[in-house]
Amino acid sequence: MRRFFYATSCDDDNIQGNRAEYSYLPRLGTLSIGSDVALTDSIVHHWCRVLRANIGDEGVLFDGFGGEYHVRLQTISKKQATVTLLAHMSDDRSAPIISKIALVMSRGERMDYAIQKATELGVTAIQLLSSQHGEVSLKPAQVGKKLLHWQQVAIAACEQCGLNRPPLILAPLPMATWLPSLNKPGIDKDSLNTGMAVSPIMATLSTDPFYQVLNDQVDLRLMMSVPVADQPLMPAALLSVLAEDKPYIELLIGPEGGLSDEECTQAEHTGFAPWQIGARVLRTETAPVVALATLHALIT
Repeated sequence: MRRFFYATSCDDDNIQGNRAEYSYLPRLGTLSIGSDVALTDSIVHHWCRVLRANIGDEGVLFDGFGGEYHVRLQTISKKQATVTLLAHMSDDRSAPIISKIALVMSRGERMDYAIQKATELGVTAIQLLSSQHGEVSLKPAQVGKKLLHWQQVAIAACEQCGLNRPPLILAPLPMATWLPSLNKPGIDKDSLNTGMAVSPIMATLSTDPFYQVLNDQVDLRLMMSVPVADQPLMPAALLSVLAEDKPYIELLIGPEGGLSDEECTQAEHTGFAPWQIGARVLRTETAPVVALATLHALIT
C-alpha cells in the first residue's frame, strides 16, 4: 500500500527562487476517524497524477507525530484531492538508538545516498557541516533550497521503508562554529525551537517531544576515524552505553579528504572518541551506513 508524508507545515513545495509558499495544516491526530482531509499538493501530484490513483483507492498517510493512518481517496479534481481517515495504526518503527550524525556535505548523488541510507537505518537527525577539506560550502542564498531537497530525500526514504518519523536535516554550519557550540547549553535547543535550523517543511514537527530529546545530554560522541595501528578498534565505553535504555549517540563523519588535524584535535577536545571500523578507509557516503548498521548489530 502506498505511503505518503503529510507535511503539516507545508502545503506547496513549488520553489519560487529560493523561497517556498507554506501554509499550516491540522495534525492528523487532532482529527477524528471518518474525517475528510485535503491532501497536500505534493501528494496529489504523486498519487493522483503520477501513479494515476482513482477514487476508492486506499493508502497510508503519516505526519511524523507517531503512527500512521489508513485512508481512502474520496474526491479528485484537477488541482485537489481529499481522503477519508479510516483507521489509525500506532506502529512505531523508530530505532532503539537516538542518533545524530554530523556529516560534512559532499556533492550530488553521494550526499543524497548518505541521507537516504542513514534514514532507512533510523537516524534521528543529521547535522550538515562544512569543513576545511570539504567539497561543498553553500552560499546563504543556496541553503534553503538545498535543505529542502535533502529533507525531501529523507522523507522519500521514510515513505519507502516504513519509518513514521522523518529525521531532521539541520541547516549547515562550519565545523569551527559547530564544535564549540556543543558544550554551550541552550544553543541547539533555541535554534530547534525557533525553526531556524530546519527546513520550513519540518518547522511544526521539529517541536514534537520526540525530537526535543536531541537537546538532552549525549551519552557518547564518536568520530569516524581512518585505521591507525595503535588505536583501539572500538571505544571502551561503546558497549556499556549501548546497554542503556534508548542511548543517545552522536557521530561525526568527515569529508572525502578527511578532517584536518586541527579539526580532529578540536573534535577530541569536545569529547569525540575516534572509532575505526575494520582496516579499510570508508567513503564519506558509506561511513554513515556502516556506523549505524554496526550500532544496531551491537545493540541487538
